[in-house]
Amino acid sequence: IMATEYDLVVIGGGSGGLACSKAAAELGAKVAVLDFVKPSPLGTTWGLGGTCVNVGCIPKKLMHQAAILGHAMHDARAFGWEAPEKVQHTWTTMVAGVQDHIGSLNWGYRVQLREKNVTYLNAYGSFIDAHTIRTVNKKGQETILSARNVVIATGGRPRIPDIPGGREFCISSDDLFSLPAAPGRTLVVGASYVALECAGFLNGLGYETTVMVRSILLRGFDQEIANKIGDDMHTRGVAFVRGAVPTDVAKQADGTLPVTDRTGDEGVRPAALHPAPFAVGRASLKADPNARTA
Repeated sequence: IMATEYDLVVIGGGSGGLACSKAAAELGAKVAVLDFVKPSPLGTTWGLGGTCVNVGCIPKKLMHQAAILGHAMHDARAFGWEAPEKVQHTWTTMVAGVQDHIGSLNWGYRVQLREKNVTYLNAYGSFIDAHTIRTVNKKGQETILSARNVVIATGGRPRIPDIPGGREFCISSDDLFSLPAAPGRTLVVGASYVALECAGFLNGLGYETTVMVRSILLRGFDQEIANKIGDDMHTRGVAFVRGAVPTDVAKQADGTLPVTDRTGDEGVRPAALHPAPFAVGRASLKADPNARTA
């Protein structure tokens, strides 16, 4: 296969990869950017733009806004608005709107690359040697690129604990923002900011939500503030199971997912329709492109 030559190949089409590729192109370099999303265990994929746009900051803020609007409608009666006592939220309508917005951002990034004369390949890239990249698209078609310089900007993906039923039944933030049906009663495993943000908007949307905490909330953050956040969430209806680590996830005939923790106690707050979200940290993908070969 004849190699196509570039001054720069960027592996990864997230915030860093896109910024790098566009900046290099503006300086006159011939640039290609590779972006490919391996499906999550649940089968979720997404478009160009990386974690923040597709399965991070953007959908999270939109779903938080949905929860805030619900609270505002409740408060509005005290300010003279004739709002009903109980309002109904429709998960599928929210998800459709969120995904439409994300889709528009995906398209915008592709347009920006085209305007900068950056070649975009929706293909998985791996090193053959320090200056040669093999790409394979979702159809299995292979292309060889030659580059004077290569930037690895592959980011990371959520870690799913290696426990029975973990990958089969549980989800992560990669899946939550595009779930096709409402999650129902939900157990969020982890105490990072991702876990607490997800638990916060799920609770705000009206779903019974529990957070399973191994040790402390928001490790690495100011603990006075972290504990105040936990107290506030508890006041708003979020339950916490502390000092617990999941060891097993099963699936019942009714679709619920009992989670057993390390003490052998069976969780009583499983998700009713969908797997419990894991938010126990992220794993770097920098080794994925066979970087040691380079």
